Amino acid sequence: MKRLAFAAAVLVQLVVLYAPRAPATDGIPLVGGVVDKAVHAAVFAAVAWTGRRAGLPALPLALVLLAHAVVSELLQHWVLPHRSGDPWDAVADATGVLVGLLIARRSGRLVS
Repeated sequence: MKRLAFAAAVLVQLVVLYAPRAPATDGIPLVGGVVDKAVHAAVFAAVAWTGRRAGLPALPLALVLLAHAVVSELLQHWVLPHRSGDPWDAVADATGVLVGLLIARRSGRLVS
């Protein structure tokens, strides 16, 4: 079940990051920006947390997720015509990785 949760978190992350268009954030730009960063942090936190719960080692998981944070922004900028890369999104992604790993560490029980 923990591996299934990890797979689901990865799938959601891939859809969020690589959908041809980002969801519309009409309205107040600050709110749209805050929501965007929160979503980035949340999807990376979910993958980090579920990955640790599934038994993946913390350091390799963190390194892969941090690399993915950078690569995803480059792909959004250069490959997806209706998306744009944002270095602050990568910062939000990295924050999510840290939060997910800390939550997993605090919960203590990683694999049962």
